[in-house]
Amino acid sequence: MSRLQKIYQEELRPRLQEQFHYKNVMEIPQVEKIVLNIGLGEAIQNGKILDTASEELALIAGQKPVITRAKKSIASFKLRENMPIGCMVTLRRERMYDFLDKLVHIALPRVRDFRGVSAKAFDGRGNYTLGIREHIIFPEINYDKIDKIKGLNITIVTSARTDEESRYLLRLLGMPFRN
Repeated sequence: MSRLQKIYQEELRPRLQEQFHYKNVMEIPQVEKIVLNIGLGEAIQNGKILDTASEELALIAGQKPVITRAKKSIASFKLRENMPIGCMVTLRRERMYDFLDKLVHIALPRVRDFRGVSAKAFDGRGNYTLGIREHIIFPEINYDKIDKIKGLNITIVTSARTDEESRYLLRLLGMPFRN
C-alpha cells in the first residue's frame, strides 16, 4: 500500500466522515482515478513527436499510454478522421496514489513561481482538472533528451458529489490550493 493511500485509510476517512456527517462509510469521497492526457496538434505534420510524447508519458505515469485519435475531420487544420493526435493514460489504485503523492510533493513545488493551484478548476460534480505547461517538472524526465516541451492535462476523478467535498478531500491529500 502506498504512503498516501495509507494516510487516506487511517487518518483522512474519519476526518471526512466527521466533517460532512456521513452515515454510511461508502458515502465517504475517495479518488477513483487520475487521467493524464497530452494533446499534440503538431503530430499531424510530425508523427515522430507522438512517439516521444508517449515514451515520456509512460515514464511519468509508470504505465503504457494509449494513442488517441481524431474523431472528426477538420479541413482547416489538415486533420483527417482517425489520425493520431495525442496520448493518454488512466491510473487507478496503487499507481494512482503514487502519482498523486509525486505530483503534490515533488512535481508541483518544482514549477517556477509556484503559488498554488487554482481552486476554480472543479467541474461541478467533484472532479478536478489541472493543466501543466511544462512536463519537465517530473523527476523521471531527463532534460537533456527533450526535443520539445509539452503540456499535460491531469484530471482527478473523485466519488464526491459536490465540489466542496472534493476540494476538502484534495486539500487533505496535500493539494496546494491558492487562497
